Amino acid sequence: MKADLRETEAGLEPAGEGWFVVNVADAQAYVNDDFGSYLPFESRDARFAEFGVNIHVLQPGEPNCMYHGEASQEDFLVLHGECVLIVDGEERRLRAWDFFHCPPWTEHVFVGAGGGPCAILMVGGRRERGLRYPVSDLALRHGAGVEEETTEGSIAYARFADTRPGRLEATGLPWQAT
Repeated sequence: MKADLRETEAGLEPAGEGWFVVNVADAQAYVNDDFGSYLPFESRDARFAEFGVNIHVLQPGEPNCMYHGEASQEDFLVLHGECVLIVDGEERRLRAWDFFHCPPWTEHVFVGAGGGPCAILMVGGRRERGLRYPVSDLALRHGAGVEEETTEGSIAYARFADTRPGRLEATGLPWQAT
């Protein structure tokens, strides 16, 4: 069954369940002033049941979220640009086409690096629930850590602005017209 795509102020999103094709340049984006922009390829009306898929775009120095570990496997592929991966308390520089496999409960966060935007394909399982935001001095130095351990996202993100639908403002990404 084919899903219809509906136009929003921030791009196209599926209007219901079913298969669809959407170009990344046309997909609805979400923007956060502290954590970059992402394109989730799903909507509230059509959530993916098995796993989440999105492309997250970060500017240099911008984290994608708070340093955390979670109960589900995740996998990440850097599509464009550079970033710093903080994983289990160590720092790794990643560039386009680097792949990071993240087993459950591996503590991690990405921070944009280099001279322009970084685009990361992010895929994560939705079978298990559970998050842990541990204290990490390294993550705190990058603006991506909590000062007190918690399992509550509402506490970890309390001081930050909400994410909202919006157009992706970054320039120089491979799917944008030149």
